[in-house]
Amino acid sequence: MAVRQWIEGWPVYRQLTGQDPLGRGAAVTSEHTRHLRARTEQADKVVRSICPYCAVGCGQKVYVKDGRVTQIEGDPDSPISRGRLCPKGSASKQLVTSPSRVTTVLYRRPHGTDWERIPLDRAMEMVADRVLATRRETWQDEEDGKVTRRTMGIASLGGATLDNEENYLMKKLYTAMGAVQIENQARI
Repeated sequence: MAVRQWIEGWPVYRQLTGQDPLGRGAAVTSEHTRHLRARTEQADKVVRSICPYCAVGCGQKVYVKDGRVTQIEGDPDSPISRGRLCPKGSASKQLVTSPSRVTTVLYRRPHGTDWERIPLDRAMEMVADRVLATRRETWQDEEDGKVTRRTMGIASLGGATLDNEENYLMKKLYTAMGAVQIENQARI
């Protein structure tokens, strides 16, 4: 490459001699940067979501290509965060796509001494079966001649990281199951 070609290819030279004296457009654009494309351009679909980290509930746009998450950004249409995410929220993609993400559940059988890995689907089925069995075994239709229709065998203690919507849905779920001990850590 000749010296003259090198100088003319230099962004400062193009800025000072061209139509872009502030260096905000063509003067600072190289051949390489002209061919760059945003990762979000190639997404098959964009799914709106909520950041899972805290109770603020910042909106996220999740970009998906070929069934895999390619990028997660703040949702500018979110009235809560207006497109902004904290450092943890900005790193949400790692939560979803990390190769070290835990996808199994550790389970120790009753009276067992060792943990075994079981699939998440199986663990969810076990929890559902136990909830239904507990409800069935502890159900009270009436007590002292009064209609109660409740179970005293199930209780809920929500965490402070849950947002209002999640707590509302948990309250509805547990009330529908007949539980009466429904509390939240944030209120205690």
